[in-house]
Amino acid sequence: MNSISVSFHLATRELWRNRGRFLLFSMVIALITVLVLFIAALAEGLADANRQYLSKLDAQLMVLSDRADGILTASRIGRSRMAAVERVEGVAAAGAIGFSSATVIDPLPKNGTQLRVSLVGVEPGKPGEPVALQGRGLSTIQAAEVVLDRAVLNQLAINVGDTLTIQTTQGTQDQTYTLRVVGVSDNQTYLFQPTLFVPMFTWDRVRPKGEGEAAGAELTVGGIAVKLDDPTQSEAMRARLLDRISRVEVQTVVETYQNLPGYSAQQSTLTTQSVFTLLIGVLVIGGFFQIQILQKVPQIGVLKAIGASNATVGTAAVLQIVLVTAIGVAVGSSLTLLLSLGMPASVPVAFTGAGVATAIAALLLIGPIGGSVSVRYAIQIEPLRALGL
Repeated sequence: MNSISVSFHLATRELWRNRGRFLLFSMVIALITVLVLFIAALAEGLADANRQYLSKLDAQLMVLSDRADGILTASRIGRSRMAAVERVEGVAAAGAIGFSSATVIDPLPKNGTQLRVSLVGVEPGKPGEPVALQGRGLSTIQAAEVVLDRAVLNQLAINVGDTLTIQTTQGTQDQTYTLRVVGVSDNQTYLFQPTLFVPMFTWDRVRPKGEGEAAGAELTVGGIAVKLDDPTQSEAMRARLLDRISRVEVQTVVETYQNLPGYSAQQSTLTTQSVFTLLIGVLVIGGFFQIQILQKVPQIGVLKAIGASNATVGTAAVLQIVLVTAIGVAVGSSLTLLLSLGMPASVPVAFTGAGVATAIAALLLIGPIGGSVSVRYAIQIEPLRALGL
C-alpha cells in the first residue's frame, strides 16, 4: 500500500507541475475519442438506416426467389406462393412484402423539393405490416391508405387523417395517386429513405411499371415474411420450407438485411477506420510517453538511487498514463455529446449504449497499451548510468 501511495503521489505531482503539457496531450486524446465515437455512431446509423424496417419484422424467416442469390432487392416471387408457405407445419403466419419507390409531391417538404420515399406493400394483419404507434393500421388489402414511417413526419407537415399525393411512372407517363394517412409507425426506414406502407393490392396499382408489364398478370412481390410457431426452430423450418416449396430460397431476417447491396462492405469499411484510428491512438500515446521518459531519465535515476523500487517507478508511470488517458476520454466523450445534440436529423449517426461503451473501453485500453514501452524503459533505467556515474 505504501508503494502504491508513493507512486500515486509521484504521478499526480508531476501531472500538476507540468499540467499545461499534459493537458494539451489530453486534448489530443479527446480529439481521437471524438473521432472514434463518431465513426462508431456513423457505422451504427448507416446500418440502422439500411435495416430498420427488416430488423423490426415480426418474423424469423424470409422466402425469396431462388434466382435472387439471397438479395432481397433482386427477388421476384409470386404472391400465390404465400398460401403454400402458410400450409407448412410450424408456420404461424406469412405475409407478402413488395418494395418499390415513389415521390411525394403534396405536401412538399419545407425546402420545397419533392420527397423520394420507399414504397412498401404489406398484407394488413400479417407479418410485414408495421405497428402503428399513432392512428391505426391498414384496414383492407385494397384500401387507398398509408401508414407513414416517422422519418416522413420529420420532413413533411402532415398528420393522421390528412391526405398525401404520390407520383410514380407508369410506362412512359407519370401518374399521381392520393392516399389517406391512417397511422404512423416508429422509425422503420428502408434503404435510407423515408418509407410509406400501403396495402399490397394498392402497392401493385401505384408502383412504377414498365410498358411491357402485362395487365392482369400474377402479382409479384419481393419476398414473404414467415413467422414461426417456435422461433427457436428456424434452422429446421428453413429445411422444411425448402423441401416443401420449389424454386425458393429461405434465409433468416438477419441474413436478409446483411445481404442488402453494400451493407457488409459499408460496415467493414467503417470498422476498419475505427481500428486504424485506435492504432494511431496507440502510436501517438506511446510516442508521447516515450519522450516523457527520455526527458526525465536523470530524475528516475535519482529516485532509484535513494531507494525507489522498480515497482514504484513502473506503477507511477502506469498511473500517469491512465489518468491522462481518462481525462482525455472524458473530455472527448463530453464534446461528442454536445456535438450530437446539434446534429441535423439528415446525418445518419446513432449513439447506442453498447456501441459507446465498447468504444470508450477500447479508448481507455489504448493508453496503457501505447505507454507499455515507456513503462518498460523506465523500469530498466540503471541509477548510476542515468546519473552519468
